[in-house]
Amino acid sequence: MPQRSKHRKKSSTPRSKKGASARKDWKVALVGYGTVGRSVAKILTEDTTGPFELTHIFNRNIARKKTAGLPSHIRWTEDIDDVLESDADIVIELIGGLDPAGKWIERALRAGKSVVTANKQLICQRGAELMKTAREAGRRLEFGASVAGGIPAIIGIQEGLAGDRLFKLAGILNGTCNFILTKMESMGASFEEALKEAQELGFAEADPTADVGGADARAKLVILTQAGLRVDVRNEQVVARSISTIQAVDFLYVGDLNCTIRQLSLSQKDTTDGLRLYAAVQPAVIPSNSPLAQVQGSQNLVMATGQYAGRMAFSGYGAGGDPTAVAVVSDLYAIARTAGAPSESLPMVPQVPDHVSGDFTVPHYLRFVVRDRPGILAEIAAVLAKYHVGIDAVLQKPGFPESALSFVMTLEACDSAVLQRALTEIAQLDFHVQLPLCLPIYAD
Repeated sequence: MPQRSKHRKKSSTPRSKKGASARKDWKVALVGYGTVGRSVAKILTEDTTGPFELTHIFNRNIARKKTAGLPSHIRWTEDIDDVLESDADIVIELIGGLDPAGKWIERALRAGKSVVTANKQLICQRGAELMKTAREAGRRLEFGASVAGGIPAIIGIQEGLAGDRLFKLAGILNGTCNFILTKMESMGASFEEALKEAQELGFAEADPTADVGGADARAKLVILTQAGLRVDVRNEQVVARSISTIQAVDFLYVGDLNCTIRQLSLSQKDTTDGLRLYAAVQPAVIPSNSPLAQVQGSQNLVMATGQYAGRMAFSGYGAGGDPTAVAVVSDLYAIARTAGAPSESLPMVPQVPDHVSGDFTVPHYLRFVVRDRPGILAEIAAVLAKYHVGIDAVLQKPGFPESALSFVMTLEACDSAVLQRALTEIAQLDFHVQLPLCLPIYAD
């Protein structure tokens, strides 16, 4: 049972039998009444036998937002103090952003309330700090909805895999990018055409920079790394590269390699020499038989690999009001199962790594567009040999004009930082129509 405020009158209504209206043990306040907030309110108020009672809804412009059909006892307010000074046991934060959400969550925790949030940017930036505040206050902070929406990845990793020692996380964490890339793959569309369709269907924002540039997936990867690998990595330490450089022709070439292309979020820790973390969000060539390659449209996938249980996967739709609301309500139940007490099974602060890098030693895919002339392959090979990078294969499809000839090299496993130095030198050669495209080839 949650701690009760002194001024609250404890209900004398007995717990009802199954099928009847049960006494509510947990009072819940909702901060933010947008798409997800409305779905959360719907789930809580339609569940007449559950332990949660929605008592407060905070939002700006309440007169416009207020929805008919919700119970009349709910207090609608535009004053956050009505929530933070109320007798609510749990506050759900769904307004997003760093401020004032962070201040309000901190106040709620210090007021003796547990908090559920779907705010990935806040948890990414201040998660460890707010978790420490929750522990000091004897309350819980749950954020399962901040990553992959309706997929129970955080709860599954923290609770279901708590007995394992996880060392790698890989995933498709942004539905917008996955929709664009699978549309390019299936229809032969250009990046611009696929992005436009994603915007028309509501999968992409008018400004898609955070999605296609990797910032959205990076924030989610940081949260997963802190929660699953228990490594305190910061947002700015993780490399994020855009998918906008991918062209339809790349899917033709990788198809010949029995592969596809996805925006891959990958985090791997190595404890052989201190604690080293390798993490990046970038488009990558994925073998067709990998679970990552099977993710279609706006779906998400999170794969966790541990020392004992091996690889486990969590998949489904990672966005939208109802799926995200399910994750929020699941976090409420996680709090209820522990009576709101903070978990002592996890370290208070994730371990700080000795080194963070986005450089992986893997095979690579290089795509060139050149003005054709004799000696191009020899010049490229000479530079790669200088950096001790081996060529695995060369692929060239017919039909391209000599003024913009396209061909691909696949490289043997090499350090991506070393390869970038070689590519900087190759880019100075005089035959390029476009800068070379370099993608890691991921093998799980």
